[in-house]
Amino acid sequence: MAPRLQLEKAAWRWVESVTPEEISQEHIELAYRISLPACKRGTCRRNCKGNPNCLVGIGEQAWLGEIDENAFHNIDDPNSERRDKNTFVGLTNLGATCYVNTFLQVWFHNLELRRSLYQCYNSRAQEHKTESDYEPQSICEHLQYLFALLQNSNRKYIDPSGLVKALGLDTGQQQDAQEFSKLFLSLLEDTLSKQKNSTLQNVIQQQFCGQFSYVTVCNQCGRSSALPSRFYELELNIQGHKNLAECVTEFLKEEKLDEDNRYFCESCQSKQSATRRIRLHSLPPTLNLQLMRFVFDRQTGHKKKLNTYISFPEQLDMAPFFEVKKDQKCVYELSAVLIHRGISAYSGHYIAHVKDARTSDWYKFNDEEIERMEGKKLQLGIEEDIAETVKSQIRKPKCSKGFHCSRNAYMLVYKIQQEETSDPSRTIVQVPDFLQRLVDQDNHKFEEWCSEMSDMRKQSVDKGKAKHEEVKELYELLPARDGQPYEFIPLDWLKKWLDDSTATKEIDNTHFLCSHGKLHPDKVGDVKRVSQRAGQVLYERYGGGPKLDGSALCRECVGQRCRVLRLKNRLNEDYKEVSNLVKRTSVEGYWVGKASLRSWRQLALEQLEEDEHEGKPSNDQSNGNGAHANSSKDDSPELSESNEESMKMLNEDIVCSHGGLSIMETERKLISSEAWTKLRAYFPKALEFTQDQSPCQQCLTLEQEEKDNEAVSKMMALDQKNQLLNLFHEKNRPTLTKWPQETDILYIVPLFFVDEWRKFIRRPTKSSPVSNVGNSLLVCPHGGFMFTYDSLINGDAQHIALLWPSEWEVISKLFMVDQPISIHCLKQTTPNGPTTKYTTQPDLCWECREGFLFQQQKDLREYTQATIYIRKIIEDKRMIKEAAPEMNASSSEAEEEKEEHSKVEGGKDPDFSQPQDGTKRLKLSDGTFTAAGAASPGSNAAKVGGTRRSTRHRKLRGEKALIVSANQTLKELKIQIMHAFSVAPFDQNLSIDGKCLTDDSATLGSLGVIPESIICLKADEPMADFAAMDDVYQVGMPEEGFKGTGLLGH
Repeated sequence: MAPRLQLEKAAWRWVESVTPEEISQEHIELAYRISLPACKRGTCRRNCKGNPNCLVGIGEQAWLGEIDENAFHNIDDPNSERRDKNTFVGLTNLGATCYVNTFLQVWFHNLELRRSLYQCYNSRAQEHKTESDYEPQSICEHLQYLFALLQNSNRKYIDPSGLVKALGLDTGQQQDAQEFSKLFLSLLEDTLSKQKNSTLQNVIQQQFCGQFSYVTVCNQCGRSSALPSRFYELELNIQGHKNLAECVTEFLKEEKLDEDNRYFCESCQSKQSATRRIRLHSLPPTLNLQLMRFVFDRQTGHKKKLNTYISFPEQLDMAPFFEVKKDQKCVYELSAVLIHRGISAYSGHYIAHVKDARTSDWYKFNDEEIERMEGKKLQLGIEEDIAETVKSQIRKPKCSKGFHCSRNAYMLVYKIQQEETSDPSRTIVQVPDFLQRLVDQDNHKFEEWCSEMSDMRKQSVDKGKAKHEEVKELYELLPARDGQPYEFIPLDWLKKWLDDSTATKEIDNTHFLCSHGKLHPDKVGDVKRVSQRAGQVLYERYGGGPKLDGSALCRECVGQRCRVLRLKNRLNEDYKEVSNLVKRTSVEGYWVGKASLRSWRQLALEQLEEDEHEGKPSNDQSNGNGAHANSSKDDSPELSESNEESMKMLNEDIVCSHGGLSIMETERKLISSEAWTKLRAYFPKALEFTQDQSPCQQCLTLEQEEKDNEAVSKMMALDQKNQLLNLFHEKNRPTLTKWPQETDILYIVPLFFVDEWRKFIRRPTKSSPVSNVGNSLLVCPHGGFMFTYDSLINGDAQHIALLWPSEWEVISKLFMVDQPISIHCLKQTTPNGPTTKYTTQPDLCWECREGFLFQQQKDLREYTQATIYIRKIIEDKRMIKEAAPEMNASSSEAEEEKEEHSKVEGGKDPDFSQPQDGTKRLKLSDGTFTAAGAASPGSNAAKVGGTRRSTRHRKLRGEKALIVSANQTLKELKIQIMHAFSVAPFDQNLSIDGKCLTDDSATLGSLGVIPESIICLKADEPMADFAAMDDVYQVGMPEEGFKGTGLLGH
């Protein structure tokens, strides 16, 4: 089908030979494109909006032909939430609780611990009725129930929120996983110790507790003393080591106690140098080895992660580490590896690799996702693929058979090697009946949910199939046959009817009506012509209206459009003819504005467009260019070419504000009657002015008055200039820094008054004369002066102008003086020599001066949407060379580099009200000004009436501008900096004027950050791959530990 514009032109081509009076039904149907052929499927890539008979591409493709049932619903298969056969159950990550999930999976796979927990007495669970949900209370109850669900639940993953809530953990705050492990086992040990069953009281000790002693030997007398101790895990330093054996060796090695760290020997009865070592005595069945990857960095004051590769064996022989040979078994097998993915100690993700004690298969537990490793082997895989830092590109070392290497493993769990036995009961743990009932209850709820979801899917499918049949039936009825009755249905409604994702509303045709209540010709592209039978079915099922059938074609709108189009076609010829007629000199005729003559063709087009669409509904937009939309008939009589676009009607440019002929003869031209007749055909409502028309008398009177006033102003300006010549030319001006010898008094006026007076002197006819000095601007409500002598010589002089006494005498006569202000120089002789004091009349108002300075300080601390600059530096304090693209910049680079030279204009200059950086509050004493006044050290004394250099900050390369507010915290600023520089908050070291900014909860205002401040940023380790920052965009503050949680007994 032809494009929409071509169809539009074809529909109205007949107007060239038909007048509005000759229009027939055939012409009306042509205008509404009733006879356009319907498009066939496959011929149009999209729907032809210009053809009301095109029913292709409106959404029918989705319904015609066979449809997959899954297209009728958006509900996932509930069986995807079902636990796979021969696999384990996952745990939901509640936000930042992956560290909890990893330990729960490791402890669940400790069969002895699980078996013991199942034996704990739980009256609440045993007496629970299945009519209500079971809610555990104690930690043991939560862990029992959780382990039972992990063992026999039908779900793919379960929610541990009950246990997490009971522990009082913040689900959005990532915590230290190693500390969590210690505290939780300690809490569990304390809880189990209160069990009545004596076999359960020491379960934690029996499983995880070993013994060693600190052996100290005095270097002086050789006395040896041993301090026995228990351990639940060995904390091994990994820095500088390559394998696990080296880490254990360092843990047990001898250390020297000397100097300030000397040992008090009982035999010597004094402090002596000594040696100390750890001696192993016994090891537990489950040996937890903590690899100390997270260490405290003294330079930054934060923890950091060590990405050191450590090699560890699948089989660990601890016998070599005993000083005395033991009979107990010392060979351990690797049973779990806990992994931290990420480059920072404060973010990242925790997962666990755990060996199934029953099948010896290795599984990876990643919250809800569980994966069984192939070949019964531990495969760390992508857990080692984290981002490298710029400073350390470490190559993964080769591992021998039976060994694994990791730079992310932070805990290794070894189990004592068991003798192979055919007894299966050792690896089987039965869920007690009272817990199995609770699991069955949860499984029943899960099956009910699956059934409910399946029913919802089925309902959606049945509904979709019914809609499918409806569409196939009705779509065949939609096309209107030639000569048959028809209806118009909105195109958008048909699309929504065919879009299954939206509920079908009733049909609304009100937007397509013309002012005569029929279908507007311009709206024919927004509707589709369908058969009367299809229209009846749609209206019966969905309702709406008003109905638009064959009688809704509007003859009046078609006739109006015909007249307008014919005028448009004639416009170019008339324009050429009028242009030729206007060139001829006429002695009689009509006045027309020159601006109107230049733009009359455009005005005529706009007028015709308005006439063409005047029948449109009020809520629709006109198809014209819209130049007439903001015009007014009361425009100024002087209309230049720049505002010709605001004209709406011919001759508006020569109509004065009183409605008469403008007195500006140069703005109008006399044209012949023949030319005016042609123009009047396009503008029948235009004002008509014959050659005999007199200009507006009111305007003539006002013009004469204006000329008289200009003459008076010129005389006044010349007289004032001659009396104050030096003030006008800025010659021989007094200054405060070098007090003139010939006088002991100077007068003060606002600089704004002097500037406005000079404007009037230079252009007396264009500027208003100055009548009032306006000294009230410089005094407070109590009538006191607002500036000190020292503040005037240090910057406040830019607000005032100094006058000689003779000049003040003239000004007092020429202008109204509301408040005389003068400054006096008093020279006195004292025993210590001559002194000079300065006083003002009126005196300084101490209260208002202090309030003024206090407000300056307050403005520096209470700002919103202010600009500060972040400057990234490297270790040698130089600006970093390469910087990421600018983000959050407050202005363009061109503006930042632009040099300003603006003339001081008193209170109108925004810089006058802007306080200077570093302003100190003045301490006022008596009524005199001394040279010890504390003014702003950063301000510059401005020469009255001179120019000043811009104080705009000029950004350096690598510096970024950020928009901040005084009440936002340092933590929030660090998040902004992270987005701008790709440096994580915990890697940011910020300082301002040499002072470190460390309190993340403090506001910027309280930290002394003011507008235009420069904050230096030093990053700990620039990162090459920021995509591996994991959850860094969600991390805020480093963890605050487990204070206030149930792990510490709260």
